[in-house]
Amino acid sequence: MRRPLVSILIPAHNAEKWIARTVQSAVGQTWDRKEIIVVDDGSTDNTPTVVRSFESDSVRLVRQERSGAAAARNRAFEHSRGDYIQWLDADDLLAPDKIELQLSGLCEVDGPRVLLSSSWAQFYHRSQRANFIPTALWQDLSPVEWLLRKMGEHLHMPPTTWLVSRELTEAAGPWDTRLSFDDDGEYFCRVLVESEGTRFVGNSRSYYRNTGSTSLSFIGDSPRKKESLLLSMKLHIEYLRSLEDSERVRRACLAYVQTWYGNFYPERPDLVAELQSLAAQLQGELETPRLRWKYRWIQPIFGWKSAKWAQRALPQLKASCLREWDEAMFKVEVRQDLQAHT
Repeated sequence: MRRPLVSILIPAHNAEKWIARTVQSAVGQTWDRKEIIVVDDGSTDNTPTVVRSFESDSVRLVRQERSGAAAARNRAFEHSRGDYIQWLDADDLLAPDKIELQLSGLCEVDGPRVLLSSSWAQFYHRSQRANFIPTALWQDLSPVEWLLRKMGEHLHMPPTTWLVSRELTEAAGPWDTRLSFDDDGEYFCRVLVESEGTRFVGNSRSYYRNTGSTSLSFIGDSPRKKESLLLSMKLHIEYLRSLEDSERVRRACLAYVQTWYGNFYPERPDLVAELQSLAAQLQGELETPRLRWKYRWIQPIFGWKSAKWAQRALPQLKASCLREWDEAMFKVEVRQDLQAHT
């Protein structure tokens, strides 16, 4: 039986700091039948030059004008030939045997509509120090159960975890280029809806880099990202309710809206009104977002907006310090490794 060809698809924009390690993790996959396609999305740094250093029969660079991550992913898929698709962001990493373990984890009864997932962990620079923390999504689940847990318990899995058959990828349709935030969440909702469920392969691993406020997944005060998030939320709810429209689904959807509500309140009254209307359609109502206890004292003195800013900014400052420390230690370890081999 012919071994499946796996297409590893990497969208990249101004990723020269990370892209070499990412491509190396793709090239280093123990699954031998693979192709790697990097779509440079209008980078103004040395990203294309770095990728060209890897070009071979199995590694290709495609360039396009700046069009966004979703468009770059669609372009990569257009150029691919694989039986399975591995999505890989330009700053994330795959364990060397990630793909091989997932394909080996398929059961005889599994068809191409079974969606393969893996364990994953966040890291700053030193992936070997990543801490894998299981969640309720780390098991075989039906599409309804997976989406219920994701939305009701505020869980997620990054694109790197999935391995998707071509048939399932085509059934789900292209990435939504309207979305500048949570395009991956919306996309994999559609993949799940078209799937027969997930097959979780726990010993298969991927690594999600935490880059802080420079990440596409950081919403901040961006009006465009907030509007994108609202659209993605509406689509999430539509997809889940298309599978099952029950009381437990409505509760999960309401919890999902409440979780994200603080990103809109009180700065965007127009979007707040839309969310309140959405909650009413789910037969519920939204509560005023609550500040964490360590920031509540700020509100009566400086006001809600100042307290909200502190709740968002101070953890980011702490993470930034940890990130810089981890980068410094990463560079030390790289130098030590080079010295040991010279």
